[in-house]
Amino acid sequence: MNELQQYIKSYFGVAANDMDSISRLFKENTLKKGDFFLEKGKYCNQLSFVRSGYLRVYAETEYKEVTQWISTQGYFITDLSSLIFNTPSRFNVRALTDCNLYTIHKSDYLNIGNMVAKWDKLEKLFIAKCFVALENRVFNHLSMSAEERYHELFMENPTLFNKVPQQYLASMLGMTPETLSRIRKRATS
Repeated sequence: MNELQQYIKSYFGVAANDMDSISRLFKENTLKKGDFFLEKGKYCNQLSFVRSGYLRVYAETEYKEVTQWISTQGYFITDLSSLIFNTPSRFNVRALTDCNLYTIHKSDYLNIGNMVAKWDKLEKLFIAKCFVALENRVFNHLSMSAEERYHELFMENPTLFNKVPQQYLASMLGMTPETLSRIRKRATS
């Protein structure tokens, strides 16, 4: 059983025959460091599970780039709004490192419901879990101090701090690189 199948089984409790049907639709592919998974203004036509590597989801404003998310091993990556509602992407998604992905094309994703009887419930669960994760991130940004947000992210994914440039982490955490540097220094002393 590969990483994608393990994730689907543990996260959704999918039956073995449905697992085979779903996982066969995902194809292995790679992105080299610096390659775009998706560019702003284009339509997202794929959903990928990150087998290895780091991808940065970001938007460019008039004054700065804002990192919305860093996707790592064991997470899905897409622009859900673009994928589901067929709208131009608001984000760039770019590989920070070489990446190995399991990718499903939009047409295959839309066809899963014809293959898996319980897909409507599974997809609803998947989207609900994405929404809950987003709610938690928004709440943390509103209720936690910069230092608390740093510690929360560090506890969830400490390898980010050795693999991702500090300015991207600072942006994702809603702070300046200088603030992140001071917090890291206090945390390690």
